[in-house]
Amino acid sequence: MAHPRMYDDSNPAIKKLREICLAMPEVFEKEAWGECTFRVAGGSMFAMTDNNHHSSGHLAVWVKAPAMVQEILVNSDPKRFFVPPYMGKQGWVGVRIDYKVKWDQTAAILKDGYLLSVPSRARNKSKAGIGDPVAKQTSRPARRRKAQGPFR
Repeated sequence: MAHPRMYDDSNPAIKKLREICLAMPEVFEKEAWGECTFRVAGGSMFAMTDNNHHSSGHLAVWVKAPAMVQEILVNSDPKRFFVPPYMGKQGWVGVRIDYKVKWDQTAAILKDGYLLSVPSRARNKSKAGIGDPVAKQTSRPARRRKAQGPFR
């Protein structure tokens, strides 16, 4: 049996979250468990909405996080950050997007989760392509120069 849809596409916080996640290279959205999930092509899921998921009472996003980040964030502001059910054991962090949202900080947390989900063969390319307009301008392959001298 499919889960009922838990989110509202017209919610400004969902729209902003979607804008941030889908701006990253090779990210796609897939509905799962009635929530929005964001995944990297060839990689894995790095974020999932929590729209009163299991009667949580809030709108949040669960994000894959590097070691120790969950503990640091939850201890710094337990009203904004929390240990999400199921995924919390793997270090994911819950970030409320309905309470004192700091979108620049949330975007940085999402970027870290994204980088943990990118396949290793594409990781350096992805790091350069996120939020770095200079990298986008210089992403064309360098032109090869003709060899000079007798060893052409």
